[in-house]
Amino acid sequence: MSGIQFDQLKKHPNILIAAAFWEKDRYDAAKVCYRFMRKIDDMIDDRKADINVLDDCDKTLFTDQVQDWIECLQGKLVDDPDLEEVVGAISDYNIPLDLFNNFAKSMIYDIHHDGFPTFESFLHYAEGASVAPASVFLHLCCLNGNHEKYVNPSIDLLSLARPCAIFSYIVHIIRDFQIDQHNNLNYFADDILKENNVTAADLKMMANGGEITNGFRSVIKTYLDYAKVYKQRTEAAIHKLKPFMSPQYLLSLEIIYALYLEIFNRVDIENGSIKTSELTPTLQETRLIVGDIIEKNWKN
Repeated sequence: MSGIQFDQLKKHPNILIAAAFWEKDRYDAAKVCYRFMRKIDDMIDDRKADINVLDDCDKTLFTDQVQDWIECLQGKLVDDPDLEEVVGAISDYNIPLDLFNNFAKSMIYDIHHDGFPTFESFLHYAEGASVAPASVFLHLCCLNGNHEKYVNPSIDLLSLARPCAIFSYIVHIIRDFQIDQHNNLNYFADDILKENNVTAADLKMMANGGEITNGFRSVIKTYLDYAKVYKQRTEAAIHKLKPFMSPQYLLSLEIIYALYLEIFNRVDIENGSIKTSELTPTLQETRLIVGDIIEKNWKN
């Protein structure tokens, strides 16, 4: 486990876990793609954290910037070393451009909206914001061949990435509720909040240390119920993926799932504080989780 940077694990878990097991060239490709996606996401979220609601000028500027970057990936002349790296990774590893287009659509939604009117609209957003990056991850995991010639896997990776991504995203939203509220972000759907009589003011109050209301506990229960559905689908997806993944890539996928599962299991609807600190494993606990998965795979 010496290759895993546990002190940085909370920031970019997928990349840092994979780094310990993947071949360096695929890890570098994943890092390039995630850095590109992270740059766009952070550009929008950081601005919302500063001013709460984007004005028309910001919306136009950010939309044009995202569209310009995506056009560069599709063949527009590139004069940016970072973008050239992304274009190179997409070409070298046959990464479907649709994944980046889906990601861009969700980022543009984020620019022009604050939150989600329904859970269904959240799921639509997640196709780009979460399923697309997860699909890049699985694509790199399942490629056949070597750096001279990679062959795409003969399975529908998007459908298998979807439950894994949505399970982890729902868990992520619950864990980071406080952090998101402090940054003027909310990922709980309006219809579910309204159904449980939870207002925007209530969310801010609870994120700032106020008492967790029964209504919000019902919201969390609803999200956990959705997570349970996607948890079962994730386990089925991992089972289907096993024949298409070499041991080190399957290991990285199982570790990532185990870490999100740990957060899922920590949510105490009845008595929990729903605080990030309560739901996040310590570095030592994380080491033990990773060690257990490695030992299980070693025995098998």
